[in-house]
Amino acid sequence: MSPQQNVKPFLHVERLSKHFDEVKAVDEVSLDIQQGEIFALLGGSGCGKSTLLRMLAGFESPTSGHIHLAGQSIGAMPPFERPINMMFQSYALFPHMTVAQNIAFGLECDQLPAKEIEERVQEMLSLVQLKPYAKRKPHQLSGGQQQRVALARSLAKRPSLLLLDEPLGALDKKLREQTQIELVNILKKVGVTCVMVTHDQEEAMAMADRIAIMRDGKILQMGPPMDIYETPHSRYVADFIGNVNLFFGKVVVDEADHVIIQTPQCSHFVSHGITGTTDMEVAVALRPEKICLSTSEPTAQERELPAENGHNQVKGRITGLAYFGSFTTYHVRIDEHTTLKATLANAARHEDRRLSVGDEVWAWWDGSDVVVLTH
Repeated sequence: MSPQQNVKPFLHVERLSKHFDEVKAVDEVSLDIQQGEIFALLGGSGCGKSTLLRMLAGFESPTSGHIHLAGQSIGAMPPFERPINMMFQSYALFPHMTVAQNIAFGLECDQLPAKEIEERVQEMLSLVQLKPYAKRKPHQLSGGQQQRVALARSLAKRPSLLLLDEPLGALDKKLREQTQIELVNILKKVGVTCVMVTHDQEEAMAMADRIAIMRDGKILQMGPPMDIYETPHSRYVADFIGNVNLFFGKVVVDEADHVIIQTPQCSHFVSHGITGTTDMEVAVALRPEKICLSTSEPTAQERELPAENGHNQVKGRITGLAYFGSFTTYHVRIDEHTTLKATLANAARHEDRRLSVGDEVWAWWDGSDVVVLTH
């Protein structure tokens, strides 16, 4: 779900900052999140994402700025008064309580009637598909089941906003991928608005409707996963999300519908204009899966380029490869300082001619797949 411009945001954060002495952990961050949206804060360690989440929860007081939830200012509210629940990476389940008792704990603290508590516990057990495990203790559950208990406990109080801090960090890779889908389905079914913090790019891409990339307390870029990946606004974002090949050079032709950029390795024909000028220094970003490899020089028909020859291709030698089942990543040495990564799908089970280490190859790509970065 992408937010609609004319809809008032459910969560409105305006110029929010948090300083620890001279360190600006969060530096004037502003963002709007719509109701029912799953929003991910993504970045490396120390970028400010967890501090921002803790300010939303009320565990940290902002140095400056405002937080509005459903039109109400909550910046001065203590955590227990906010209609917000936070689920931590450790899950923080009570080991001496059963699954049902863990889910009921927050409701009992709120002194809800026993009948309503029982109804909500059963509702949550059904939602996370753990009814048969209601009487088990946390140590009798798998990691994925414990994660679902923690989620059920967080949702039982029917929060307006759910905060997830590295929600799947304690799970192994295969279980994490499976649980990502389950978690999104549960959150969408309930319709709760969710802000999650993660350093895992794949997790953010798989789960979030929108992603904010953070660095040094600021948001560098915000948007749907596809936009972040396909049209990064800076070299840092391009390099942080997935794998990317970066070339550095100058604009030598600057037209409204295309530009040509000369780099030491080759010339790049980019089939769209840019906001720039001739002789401007730029970086060219090219994703590994956009590159084709062949043992012979590609024809004009294959490359789908204008009559000018030689753009968007370079010759090199394969110096390494990694087989991942559905795809293979090739390392192609272009010159002493440049090695390209190219990812090719393994569509056929057996191929007559597989590329091998030591092979001389041509790497080539389409002009529409090139992203030009000015900073």
